[in-house]
Formats: sequence, C-alpha cells, structure tokens
Amino acid sequence: MKYIAAYALSVLGGKSAPTADDVKKVLSSVGIEAEQERLGTLIRTLEGKQLHELIAAGSSKLSTIAVSGGSGAAAASGEAAVEAEVKEEEPQEEEADVDMGDIFGGEDDY
Repeated sequence: MKYIAAYALSVLGGKSAPTADDVKKVLSSVGIEAEQERLGTLIRTLEGKQLHELIAAGSSKLSTIAVSGGSGAAAASGEAAVEAEVKEEEPQEEEADVDMGDIFGGEDDY
C-alpha cells in the first residue's frame, strides 16, 4: 500500500508516469527503504496506465459491492467476536476494608 501511495503522491506532484526513482524518493523522504522487487512490480503493472483512470475503474467496482447486513455466517462470526470481547473484560478489583484507625487524630475507640 505504501508503494501505491508514494506513486499517487508522485502523480499529484506533477509526474504523469512516475519512475521507480520517483517512488523511491517519496518513500525515502519518510524513512522507508524501498524493496526493489515490489517497486519493479508496481512500475511494470502501472506502465502505460493513467492513475485517475485506475481510480475511476476501482470506484465503479466498489459501487457494485453489497453493503447490506451480510450472510448468516458473517453475522454469527460478528456475534462470536462480541461475546469474546465481553468474556475478556478484566474482573474488577474489590476494595479491601482496612481499619487504619483515625488517621486524623480523632478519638480512639480502643
């Protein structure tokens, strides 16, 4: 994801087709050392493509995804997760009743 973000930042910075060096420069500016293999794969995959067209195509695919309640299995797994969270609550500590006498100098009942 960081490679795609760096590529997108290069496009926003004015490069219509960022090179591997452009992406490396963005990544190194935030202290990330680029892996040459991943960087090469990204540049080969996006070669000859316009980023705004890829984003538009991806957005249209996202609009076809159903955002309803989901299947029974998904709901059941969600319920299991909630139950697990409830079970993981830490037990509350009980306060011990410690008789320290009257620490403010009052009368003792002894």
